[in-house]
Formats: sequence, structure tokens, C-alpha cells
Amino acid sequence: MTTHFLHSLFEPQSVAVFGASDRPNSVGMTVFKNMLEAGFQGEIHAINPKRETVQGKPAYPSLEALGKPIDLAVITTPATTVPDIIEACGKHGVGAAIIISAGFREMGPMGRELEEKLLFQAQNYGVRLLGPNCLGIMRPPLGLNATFNKGMALPGKLALVSQSGALCTAILDWATYNKIGFSSVISTGISADLDFGEILDYLVLDHHTESILLYIEGIHHARGFMSALRAAARVKPVIAVKVGRHAGGSQAAASHTGALVGADDVFDAALRRAGVVRATTVVQLFSIARTLASGYRTRGNQLAIITNGGGPGVLAADRAEDLGIPLARLTPSTTEKLNKALPPTWSHANPVDVIGDASAERYREAITLCLQDDHVDTLLVILTPQAMTHPQEVAETLIKLASEDRSKPILACWMGETQVAYAREAFSKAQIPWFQTPEAAVEAFAFLAEYHRNQLQLLQTPGPLSRRELPDASGAQLIIENALAEHRKELSTMEARAVLRAFRIPVATCMMARSPNEALVLAQEIGYPVAMKIASAQITHKSDVDGVRLHLDNGQAVRRAYQDLINSVKNHRPDAPIEGVTIEPMCIKPNGRELMIGIIRDPIFGPAITFGAGGTTVEILSDRVVALPPLNRSLVQSMIAGTRISRLLGPFRNLPATNMEAIEQILLRVSEMVCELPWLKEMDINPLIVDECDAVAVDARITFDYPPPAMTPYAHMAIHPYPHHLVQRWQLPDGTEIMIRPIRPEDAEIEQRFVRGLSAEARMFRFMQALKELPPALLARFTQIDYDREMALIVVTEQEEEVAVARYITHPNGTSCEFALVVADAWQHKGIAHRLMEALMDVARERGLEIMEGDVLENNYRMLSLCRSLHFTIAPHPEDPALMRVYRRL
Repeated sequence: MTTHFLHSLFEPQSVAVFGASDRPNSVGMTVFKNMLEAGFQGEIHAINPKRETVQGKPAYPSLEALGKPIDLAVITTPATTVPDIIEACGKHGVGAAIIISAGFREMGPMGRELEEKLLFQAQNYGVRLLGPNCLGIMRPPLGLNATFNKGMALPGKLALVSQSGALCTAILDWATYNKIGFSSVISTGISADLDFGEILDYLVLDHHTESILLYIEGIHHARGFMSALRAAARVKPVIAVKVGRHAGGSQAAASHTGALVGADDVFDAALRRAGVVRATTVVQLFSIARTLASGYRTRGNQLAIITNGGGPGVLAADRAEDLGIPLARLTPSTTEKLNKALPPTWSHANPVDVIGDASAERYREAITLCLQDDHVDTLLVILTPQAMTHPQEVAETLIKLASEDRSKPILACWMGETQVAYAREAFSKAQIPWFQTPEAAVEAFAFLAEYHRNQLQLLQTPGPLSRRELPDASGAQLIIENALAEHRKELSTMEARAVLRAFRIPVATCMMARSPNEALVLAQEIGYPVAMKIASAQITHKSDVDGVRLHLDNGQAVRRAYQDLINSVKNHRPDAPIEGVTIEPMCIKPNGRELMIGIIRDPIFGPAITFGAGGTTVEILSDRVVALPPLNRSLVQSMIAGTRISRLLGPFRNLPATNMEAIEQILLRVSEMVCELPWLKEMDINPLIVDECDAVAVDARITFDYPPPAMTPYAHMAIHPYPHHLVQRWQLPDGTEIMIRPIRPEDAEIEQRFVRGLSAEARMFRFMQALKELPPALLARFTQIDYDREMALIVVTEQEEEVAVARYITHPNGTSCEFALVVADAWQHKGIAHRLMEALMDVARERGLEIMEGDVLENNYRMLSLCRSLHFTIAPHPEDPALMRVYRRL
């Protein structure tokens, strides 16, 4: 495998500091001092044309005068000098540069011009940039401190990536005091070049990093961010803090959905879908990190609490209820055993109060019994240092029990300070998460449960369309294109309903009347009672202008209502053009509930889908859940369950349960609309009335706009749907039926069996190491792929046996990719490899890639022969004589 393109930034062997100085309190002085004192094992050089020495080390006027190879440049000089320095770095072969200097886009037009110059030089010479205007980077395990922070972070397994340098310094100070260490601290600054996406890609592969912490102020490239975030979260816990949660980004929205949903709702949905846990404070950030770093994972959200004081137990229980965490109901068997093990005065319920004089032995019995209870997913153990309590002894007992069985998480809350200090230190060494208060402990468990839920969402890879009943997507597109040709960006009532019908969404019958007599005729044809609504493209909410009449049951009422509607709307909105009045049957459902389904186009993450309570009071109720498409049944069910109105959809009082299948199907159809109609900007289906029989859309509003230009399908979406269109069937010469299709997360088991079944030679040729089976992280990486940046096509038999796989991963340049291929030993020489590679190259070509390349062991003659037959160029590898480099233009 080739060296990672950020190797120079994260693993440099030689560093040059531009602007290194002796001037007290200057950035150049601090950065160079930090570099010298951090214990870096590589070479450190000062570049300063005005000094012969800096801090006792030789100084050089330029890289040319230095005359040695440099991996990383750290730049602290004024902004005006930076473009020339980047050019010099490029000519010298420097791989990466950290620009600590400020004075670029934040300084207005002149700063932007400087930024454009340095980016031009960097791209021209292939130099990757971190910053400008950043704190720098730390790699404590390597002794690298290229920052102007005061001091070095402790070494650890957490990586921190932050858009705020100031916050980095505060977090580092807090973390050092709390003895929390880092594998990397990366300040991105204004991210002129490197952004979250590429940095996350590196941290996924970094063996020093086990968990990733993000501090986010804004996202520049949503698709790249989501791709990298999902890839990282598949193998390592990712925790994010996003600021600006209450930014007023939706005031200008015209629809109900647009008014309800702000940018933060969509960002939340994006993190959930990526398998990421979101924190709202820095303290929460480290609380979650400490819990996840322990290696604990939970399979559910049922919490049991053991305490030696009633008050702390109640505090924990109250906080659990606040967060929607159910307390586990102990089984009768567990309760009976606890009755025998505990004093008669114990609480006889969860929280389990073991009484103030509890010994370590009593704690041991209570902990053991609760862990054995099938209703318990996680255990919180609370201790208050009472007169008869031995905090250290109880802690050692808990640590011993935890070491014997880590299948269920155990969280510790030793309250107090002086008497429990040793116990907390022991918990830290044993990697048992500990907390100072019951509330903090419960919050940590809530995040653990959320991490579990979000990881399940991460596994979902819905396709863009249902396989059962395809919509008339082209018909819907024609309706929108015709409206655009008429210079309109909102569909009429009739057009909106036609688009819904094109996607098989049940819609109430509706006809347009343009006179009182026409309204009468239509009402007679539809049948009484009817509803009448004003039709005007400029009126979003008809009830706001008294533009709705309901329960009209005779011809006179209809004719009178027609003119009333026209007059009322002219009084309220004299400027609004009126198309006429729509006539539709009254949707009378005695057991019906009113819901709303909506679509918005977020400026960062693209389209998002909302679901919640409907009717005229949606803004007041504010009961909705937001999700990023594409959706499948599992994601839809999660959306519905996340609303308050979901509790009214089941049976209650004298009402039967609603038809949940009908609601789910409509949400799935709306997801298809989003995938296939990139023109959509906002949509309301409100109300959607559902009862025990079916669901019907009573009213709908759709606005649209020209979609952003895109080279590939679904480029308007933050998450690429499962590419069903790439599935193809093929018959081998002997008549065996096989299928070539993109890999899915649920293929993990057959992928593992496939690798185990390969011969030692085949595994060596594919992985270039003696690998017997895929480690869990690599298995997840291979099966839970991002279809936008990579592709893995597998060949399966009718019995779902995997017999071959070919994959490519796009390089950061976006124009080339690296491929790999392996065919099971028993299935070689059947033409599979050739057909599979042709299919893979077709996909890469469709995605706009220009070059496909790979590394092949020089003695892998069959692969080299296949590459020749596919017109790959074969040449010696420039860095490894045991490898051959193969490549071809697509």
C-alpha cells in the first residue's frame, strides 16, 4: 500500500519552523520552543533570514540554504510572506505545511487574495495545508508539538479536531488537570485546504487513536464530511460538540416544515445517521469520551442503580426519567435473591438501596445479582462516604467483578472528594468510567445508549427506490420542469397532488372550479359533504386568509362559499392572484389523527425529511423528528417513535390503533421523492389523516428550484443511497447463475467466511500479510462502505456464497482510485475476475474517475496477467522492489 498522503503532516521525520524566533512571547518563539521541548525524535530546523541562531540552534535563511529534505513546514510569519514560502516549500518537496499565521479571509478582500495565492501554489506543487489561522498540531505519542499552546498535552488515545484554536487551549488545560491524554490535537483554523473529512480519514487508520472528539463551528463540504464521519464512526467512537445550536436560520421559510426546522435539527439528524454521539458542553464531551474509551458498549437502555443512600438513588432516577432512560424492572427471581442477601430494610426495587452501612461484601452480592438479571443492560453503582463505608475496599470489589465480565457496562459514582480520591484513581487505572455526581453518571449512560442507537442507524443503507412498485419519477420531473419553464417555483394545488400520486402516495380527490356554477357541478359530481379551499400560488397557509370552507352539504352552500372565499382572500391578500377554488370530498375519519410529513433543503446537508403532528397548530406543537434520506423501514420506524404523537397512534381510550404500515409506506415514498427529484426545495403534506384503515394526504404544498449542477446521480444528497442499479446477473460458461452487486453491511458474515476460505497464497496476494481472518474494525471497514467515495462489488451464488470481491477507494485528488481484487481459489479460471474488473471500471468511469491503479506483488503472476488483458500499464513500484505498480486510464 502507498504511504498516506497526510503522512508528512502526522508522521514527519523533519520539520522546518518558518519565523522561529528568540523574541519573548512571540508565536515564532513559542512554537520553536515547544518543538524543542516536546521530545520530538526527528530533525527540527529554524528558518529565519535575520538570525544565525535561534534558541541555541542554527538558523537558516531559506530551505535552499538548509539543503536537507523536509517533511513538514510550520509557518508563523506575516500573512503577506506565506504564498512565497509555500512556493519555496513546493519546490523543495515539502509534503505538508501548518499555517499558524492569521490575516487571510478573516481580513476581507486583501486577505482572500492572499489565501487564493497560497492555495494556488499549494495545489501546483502538491503541498497539503493545515490552517491558516490555527493553533497547530500536537502528536504526543511522537513528541510533536507544532503549536503555540503553553505546554504539551498528555499522551493518550483520544484525538481532538477543533475549528477553534482558543477552545483547544482551554480543553488542553482542563484535560491536563483531569489527567486525560491525547493521540492528536488538530486545530483546523479556517480550513483553506484540509478540512474535517480528510483529517478524519487519517485518524481512522491511526493506530494511536481509539476515539475521536470534534469541535465544530461549521461544515464546508457536507458530502465529504458525512462520508468521512461515517467511515470513522464505523470503527472508532466519534463524539461531536456543535456550537450555534440556536441560530435563527429558518425565519425566511415559507412552509410549515421550513418554519419548524432549523439548521441544527438537520445537523443533529446527520450526526445520528453517521453513528456519532453529540455533546452540548465540553464537560459532556470528555464524560462521553471517558465512557466510550473504557471499551464498554450497551445493547439496550435498561439501567439498574445500586446505592448506599436513598437520596443519590432518587437523584439518579429523576435524571434518568428526564432523559427518557427506563429503570430496569428486576425479575422476581433477582428480587427474591436480593431479599436473602440484603437487610430487610433495603428498597425492594430499583434503585437498589443497600443501606448506609453496606460493606464491600454486600455491594458484591448486589452487583453480581443485578448483572445476572436479563432485564439489566447497564449498572450504575453509587457510593457515599458514610461512617461505616470503606470506599477503597468497595471500589476494589467492583473492579474485580468488572474484570471478570465486561459484557455489561458498570459505571461508578463515588461521591465526595478526599475520602474517595484513591478509589477514583483505581477506577481510572482499571478503565472503569467514574463520575462525581449521579446526574453526570446517568447522562453518560444516556450517551452510551444513544451511541448504540446511532450505530444501528449507521448500518442502514437504503436504496433510492422500492423494488415492489416503481414510481412515475419521470412524470413528476416533467411537471416540475414545465413549471420552471413558466418561471414558477411553486406547484399549483393540482400539480402538487399529481406529483404525490406519481410516487404512489394516496391523495384526496380534488378538482378546480373557476366559477360558482362550476363549483356546484363539481360538488354534485364528487358527492356531499365537500371542502372548498382557495387556490393561489402565493398563499401558503390558506386558513391564515380565511381561505377554507368545510362540511358543505348542499348546492346553495357551495355557490355561496365560492364567492365568500374569493371576497375573503381579496380582503386579506389583495395582491395575491387567485386561480380558483378547489373542491374535494370531506375526509371524514372519526378515528383519524392528523400528521404532517415535510421536506426541506438544508444549505449544508441538502434535503431532509420531517415527520410529526399535523394540522393548523404545527408550529405551536413543534412535535417533529428530522432525518436524512434515503430511508428504509427501520429508519422510518425510528422516526415515528421519536415523536410525541406516536403515543396517540396506538390504541387509546375508545380509538383503535392507526394503520402504521400506511404511515411507513408514505414516508418511504417521500424518501423516494427526495432521491429522484433534486429540484425539491420544500414540501408539506399537511394534514395527512390516518386511521385504522389507511392514510390519505388531504393537502400538499411543494416549492422547488433548479438543483445544483452535479456529475453523478444523487449528488444533491448528503448520504448516497444503496446503488441498486449496479446489480447484475450473469451466467458462467458451465451454466452457474451468479450475481454481481455492491456490498452491504449485512454481508459481514459472508465476507468473513470468504476471507477464511482463501488459501494462504491468495490472502498474501490480497492483503500482503499473513492474515487468517479480518479483524472486526477491518471487517466493518470493508462492508460498511460509502458508495460515494468507494465501491466494493461482490460476486455471490444463488445460495448467497461470496466467491469474489473487487473494490476501489478514491484518492483525495478526486480523479484517481486504487483497486484490489480477490477470487476464491475454487472459482478461479472461470472468467469471474475479468468480468468483475470490467464492472468495477464501469462504476469508476461513471463516477468521473480518470485513473485506476493498484499495487501487485511481483510474483502474483495471475493478477499481472489479468491486468495486461485489461490494458493496464505495468511498471516497477517506485518505493518497493517487491511490488509492481499497475494503472490505466479509464
